[in-house]
Amino acid sequence: MSDEPDPRRWRILAVTLMVGFMSLLDVTIVNVAIPSMRTGLDTTAGTVQWVVSGYALAFGLTLVAGGRLGDAVGRRRMMLIGLSGFIVSSAAVGLAPNIELVIAARLAQGATAGLLTPQNTGLIQQLFRGAERGRAFGFFGLTVSISSGLGPIIGGLILAAAGEDQGWRFLFLVNVPIGLVALVAIALMVPGLAAQPDRDTRLDLVGAALLGLGVLCVLFPLVSLEGGARLPLVLLVLAPAFLAGFVQWERRVVRTGGAPILDVGLLRRTPGYAGGLAIQTLYFTGFTGIFLVLSVFLQEGLGLSPLNAGLLITPFALGSAVTAPLAGRLVSVVGRRVTVIALTVMMTGVLATALLVPGRAPDELWWVMVPALLVAGLGGGGVISPNFTLSLAEVPPAMGGAAGGALQTGARIGSAIGAALLMTSYQLVETPPGDALQAALFTALGVLAVAMVMAVRDLRVAGGSVLPS
Repeated sequence: MSDEPDPRRWRILAVTLMVGFMSLLDVTIVNVAIPSMRTGLDTTAGTVQWVVSGYALAFGLTLVAGGRLGDAVGRRRMMLIGLSGFIVSSAAVGLAPNIELVIAARLAQGATAGLLTPQNTGLIQQLFRGAERGRAFGFFGLTVSISSGLGPIIGGLILAAAGEDQGWRFLFLVNVPIGLVALVAIALMVPGLAAQPDRDTRLDLVGAALLGLGVLCVLFPLVSLEGGARLPLVLLVLAPAFLAGFVQWERRVVRTGGAPILDVGLLRRTPGYAGGLAIQTLYFTGFTGIFLVLSVFLQEGLGLSPLNAGLLITPFALGSAVTAPLAGRLVSVVGRRVTVIALTVMMTGVLATALLVPGRAPDELWWVMVPALLVAGLGGGGVISPNFTLSLAEVPPAMGGAAGGALQTGARIGSAIGAALLMTSYQLVETPPGDALQAALFTALGVLAVAMVMAVRDLRVAGGSVLPS
């Protein structure tokens, strides 16, 4: 590849981030609709939880394969395939007559989003260098944070306009016209990047199955626990065996010259990558479920409308919008320190929410919840983009899609487990709602504290170094 930067790189980034925003928005936009979906589909909390966790899980399990295929056959082609599938499955969710078909369509929607999304990080790796790459990842981090934070309010607005009974369907149907416009934009504006015919494009189906079974053995018991089922907890003992089998299989695939779904040797060979993957997974485990439990607390616990619940949660997105681009610029100067500082600020905001919100009347929440979540958002906006930049700094551009896909796999699997974990913590206490919220938020803080430990460790290992030029 020529050392001369592509003059179209910022335009290409803008188009792909628009598409990425749409797929990531679907992770949290359904949170405010959970109560109305439970009523409209006449189902339990544990079952409807799969509408959230199933999407994130399927999303995560296809990210690495999607990234590797983008590396090999061109990112525009994979974006067009992924977005086409996303549009069809979004329509299927919106039109599904029962909860079983809703969950099945959400799994398909997550899987196609997983083919689509890793092309963002792959393109950034390929098109940008040095400090400019940090700024590009800053915009990517902004997209992730804003999509997560704005999901509840956009969902609330749609429900307010379409009605709470069947309005949840429009949360998914709205993807169809937007997706069709995005398809045209991709075809016209994103160049067909050169394929790499020497790259093995076979899918590691055994590796994908082992990883999926390992994650399911963790996720399924947690989701089932919300409905009072204890028997699935026995599956937890199988998770280490499946995950160990996954690691051994991936090593075997590499030794025999195959194409692994994730080259586990990358964790050892690439400076900063293993630590970044751990931080990414832990952060999203502690972060994503916060929006879900807040939505349930505000609607079912305090009786607020979906729109008001979304408005109260929005300050997190506003804070992230301020710091994500700034953190993308600072990471080339201060390195991993920006992650440590950002996590400290975010945890302060979450702790303030846990201590100040329970027991407040709904009309008092604007004075305590809004500033607390704004602080949390200011911190959260500084975590994602620097972590991507630092984790992928030493990864060759030719591996950018697969390596970035693995990082996003950690995020999606963390999101799936985190949503189930925090909702389980909430449901186990349940009454009074304030105590349930505290239990969930303190669980989130515990996970975020482990992410902080990993960030401090990575900082010490790096010795304060910053990005290579």
